[in-house]
Amino acid sequence: MLLLLLAALLTVAPPPASETVTVTVLATTDTHGFLYPWDYYTRQPAPRGLAAAATLVAQARRESPHTLLIDCGDTIQGSSLESVHQAAVRAGKTVAPEPMMLAMNRMGYDAMVVGNHEFNFGLENLAAARRVARFPWLSANTTGASPPFARYLVRTVGGVKVAVIGVTTAAIPQWEKPEHIRGLSWLAPEEGVRRALEELEREKPDVIIAAVHGGLDRDPTTGERRPGELPGENSVWPIAERFPQLAAVVYGHTHRREEGRRVGQVLLVQPRNWAMDVARVELTLTREHGGPWTLTGTSSRLLAVQPDTPPDPEILELARPYHDAAERHLDQPVTESPAELSAARGRFEDTALVDTIHEVQMHYARAEVSFSALFNPGVRVPRGRVTARELAALYVYDNELYAVEGNGRMVREALENAARYFRTCPEPSCARGPLVDLAVAGYNYDMAQGVEYEIDLTRPQGQRVSNLRFRGAPLRDDQPLRIALNNYRAAGSAGYSMFRDAKVVWRSGREVRDLMVEYFGAHRTLPGKPDGNWRLVPRAAVETLALEDATAR
Repeated sequence: MLLLLLAALLTVAPPPASETVTVTVLATTDTHGFLYPWDYYTRQPAPRGLAAAATLVAQARRESPHTLLIDCGDTIQGSSLESVHQAAVRAGKTVAPEPMMLAMNRMGYDAMVVGNHEFNFGLENLAAARRVARFPWLSANTTGASPPFARYLVRTVGGVKVAVIGVTTAAIPQWEKPEHIRGLSWLAPEEGVRRALEELEREKPDVIIAAVHGGLDRDPTTGERRPGELPGENSVWPIAERFPQLAAVVYGHTHRREEGRRVGQVLLVQPRNWAMDVARVELTLTREHGGPWTLTGTSSRLLAVQPDTPPDPEILELARPYHDAAERHLDQPVTESPAELSAARGRFEDTALVDTIHEVQMHYARAEVSFSALFNPGVRVPRGRVTARELAALYVYDNELYAVEGNGRMVREALENAARYFRTCPEPSCARGPLVDLAVAGYNYDMAQGVEYEIDLTRPQGQRVSNLRFRGAPLRDDQPLRIALNNYRAAGSAGYSMFRDAKVVWRSGREVRDLMVEYFGAHRTLPGKPDGNWRLVPRAAVETLALEDATAR
């Protein structure tokens, strides 16, 4: 008997040797309602949209058996497809389910972070979309939602317990209408992560990542903080610094591209907006003899949608009714243009198309001065009939129009802030560049109407605005002015802090784009040429910028 027992013991299998597993996290962000690989403004195919991204996701899943698929927010707002659908939901004209949620269900998303634009159409529209989703909406720092947003997701993938903490930019109250966020509040993003990590101690995950709807608050190369950042808007860097136990942070909100950067050992990754990229993050874990998993490596790359990426036919089919409705809406004739107009040079010289925005804003806000950026330099308007498509292309965001009580000082400071878009000329003639500061997004370069001014690119930042005049006389700092601007500028975003405490005396309650359709639909024609109220100096800078822009394209 003793010999038999010894023999049995000798035949027991040895403990398992070391084991390695790679978990692949796939992520999108700022998809903004783009389903079709289609540019609604040019009516041309474009390398974007969840239908094409779904093909990249399927390929990655074939290559890696252990995957998670997440989205970092700003999902149900943005494209013409979503604008038309959400307007119908809000007006009670449709009971059709939310198209992005249908597509994401089909693709097998595991979770989605709540972005700031999820609230643009109000809590009823948000709830309608959320009911369709077969995956949780995450936000560790949003409080008061009913039902509450989950702080995190925990999934076991390939035998590894993975936790994903969701975080939402905390600047939403600065931008959103109070009735759209009634009952909600936002903790600082870092506090949301801290509380989620505290709760996760009970779950004992093997690896933790954060998915953040918020960007970097600084230049990633120099570490220099960007001026005018709203508190809590872009907290990815401080999250990575404060919580080194995170393996990675996948993030969005700022519509930039980051293939992989480290803060300490924390990997930071941002795919492009509009589903133009899918982020692929590899988390490699090892354990010895069945012991605890240890993170031994992280890496990342971005999978770009290409012009020849075939879209998933099932996504196209479920999106088709929504796509067709958007196309019908955009094809509606609105007005006439007396000339062929282009926005190509609109960020370095006055153009009739930016004046088109100003004309609408000054009319509805009854303003003396108007501020607006050129959001889409690719806009071309033919002579003759103008449809809703051209006007939508000119104002691509669902911003509302505000009027604030301001003064000449605010106007000057706002123009100086806008002028940060340009670099100081490397030589007095400005005959060579580069002259665009890529750290400042073009959609944050505002131009003004109602005043005349020059921006001198031979001078340093903060001292560039000259010959600033109002109604023929130099503009005094104490000159009272009623100023038209969008809700994001009124909140002080992108360095426009001079407007943050200004008294809001009127709100449109409607998107600027809709006001443009109404205004020009009332038998008005577009301006045929700019009024030339502003210019860059010296003149050579304009041609240098034109060459720089053409090269970049």
